[in-house]
Amino acid sequence: MGEFELIARHFTRPAPPGGAVVLGVGDDGALLQPTPGHQLAISTDMLVEGRHFFAGADPEALGHKALAVNLSDLAAMGARPLGFTLALALPTADDAWIAAFARGLFALADAHACPLVGGDTTRGPLNLCITVFGEVRPGRALRRDAARAGDDLWLSGRTGEARLALALRRGEAWAQGEAADVADRMDRPTPRLALGQALATLDGVRAALDLSDGLLGDLGHILKASGVGAEVGVDTLPVAPALQSLALEHRLDCLLAGGDDYELLFTADPTARDAVLAAGRTAGVAVTRIGRITAIPGLQLFDAQGHGMETRRRGFDHFAD
Repeated sequence: MGEFELIARHFTRPAPPGGAVVLGVGDDGALLQPTPGHQLAISTDMLVEGRHFFAGADPEALGHKALAVNLSDLAAMGARPLGFTLALALPTADDAWIAAFARGLFALADAHACPLVGGDTTRGPLNLCITVFGEVRPGRALRRDAARAGDDLWLSGRTGEARLALALRRGEAWAQGEAADVADRMDRPTPRLALGQALATLDGVRAALDLSDGLLGDLGHILKASGVGAEVGVDTLPVAPALQSLALEHRLDCLLAGGDDYELLFTADPTARDAVLAAGRTAGVAVTRIGRITAIPGLQLFDAQGHGMETRRRGFDHFAD
């Protein structure tokens, strides 16, 4: 199977009627028509075999995750998806593998009305690179540099289950539980698009990002960009049942420094608390207030008794880990 047959068989689909796609797969470039009066939001993520996923990983799950991690970035900005491109390097043109990958990819794309509009394929080590395009009203994008002292700090869903899934898959001695209970949290993350778009409509909701490299590390990006600090109550973090039986040290590692959660971490004025909770209910995801933003730079962790906690935990870094 040649390159163009591969594209035609697995990745060429008609543009959905009435959407933003004027011209999709098959030309030198795509043409998108955003809603008048909106700004484009664009994000790119790459998944590399051996770095982001194990060799032999399920191709259908890979198709889902490759798009999910990009849609999660749009969710963090409060943007609505318009379309995406796919750059795909394959060791061989394995028809069954590509068909399964495409099933996972398009199932999620169709669920969020986000069509494939172009890309590239080549031979090489397995590498999946997606660029996603979305739109948001001017002045409504949720940005990392918008947190203010006095804001509440909120978390959607729960952290740590993907880290436990990774430990179970690696056979790490400290991990306990059934891999099936948490595997989907690593393999098939849920982009919080409905929540992000709802938050972007609320007055008082300010900074946001999605959690890909661990809560502490990613929170640090908001603090640095906004020039503020934060206080986090560790006892306020929601704990999944699969994590409750872990030793405290390992449970905290999962909650605070585990990656691949793809939940939203965001700040909001305390006057917006009821509206934030309502947005979570409407979007079908729990939101939890886990701390507050402070004027003094730096991050402080507190236990259930209000005592300060020391930690050397940090987020994942591709060039340091």
